[in-house]
Amino acid sequence: MYPFRNILFPTDFSLHAHAALKYAAAFAREGRGRVLVLNVQDAKVPANLMTMPEYVFEEQDNNWLSQLRTQAKELLRDPLLHNLDAEPVFVEGEPAEQIARAAVDHEIDLITIATRDRNRLSRAFGGSLAEDIVVEAPCAVLVIRPPQHDFVEHRGGQTQIHLNRVLLATNFRPSSVAATQLASTIANQLGAELHAVYVIGDYFEQISAMFPEGGLAALTRLRSHVQERMAHLSRADGPAAEPHIVEGRPYQEIVKMAAKIDADLIVLGSAVHGSLFGGSRVLGSEIERVIRNAPCPVLCVPAAKVMTPLPAWVTQAVPQM
Repeated sequence: MYPFRNILFPTDFSLHAHAALKYAAAFAREGRGRVLVLNVQDAKVPANLMTMPEYVFEEQDNNWLSQLRTQAKELLRDPLLHNLDAEPVFVEGEPAEQIARAAVDHEIDLITIATRDRNRLSRAFGGSLAEDIVVEAPCAVLVIRPPQHDFVEHRGGQTQIHLNRVLLATNFRPSSVAATQLASTIANQLGAELHAVYVIGDYFEQISAMFPEGGLAALTRLRSHVQERMAHLSRADGPAAEPHIVEGRPYQEIVKMAAKIDADLIVLGSAVHGSLFGGSRVLGSEIERVIRNAPCPVLCVPAAKVMTPLPAWVTQAVPQM
């Protein structure tokens, strides 16, 4: 899982999307890998766009192709990609689906994507593209929400990863196993402190208030169980994780803990489920809120690995810890 070697950088060539490029470049350099620059269009792009003769673009109907090629060439000349293996790919279709398909076709290890804050209307109707990508992606997705705490620096022609503290958000379910393994590996190889947080949901307090005997007993047992599991995590192979057990609303406590320890990166398992309003898969609301409110980039790690090309989605489940 790490180091990442094949990095996918989806872009619409906007300044906002560009914020994720330095992360793609940094991890590609760290893993001595490559960056696949992916652009999704609503029309078919010729496979030989980058080498097509100029006279083809003289036709008015091809002006958009000329502009697209110019944008791609400018991006490939970006100093962040200097001396890196970088390849442009153009596909047609729905962005999240095509990005997931490209991740399978090109054996991608990591997708880097920038997201925006959303207004109330967009929050009520539909998720952001970044969240849709996390849902569909068969590999880890690094979500950046500028401006926020950065852990990659590009200076003097050099791109460096400065990762001091990694916060793993875990619930000890199968969905968090792969995230736990990846967070531990990254912290170990990059020499970062590893912190692990488990949030006991505030609904247990409500149960205790309604049913003092049964609710309080259940909460007490849960607290004891979590303490045992966190102690085991801190003694596991690899870097010892500093445990944090808190109570409250999960996304709020994760975000607060990240700010408290000045985390450079949050790592969590990106479990998905079916929507109540249709057959499409969606992220859990707590994961969405972590992504939208985190003070640092969030690395979302799927709980299973895709074994066959889309749209079959045949998977191999991750065993429980």
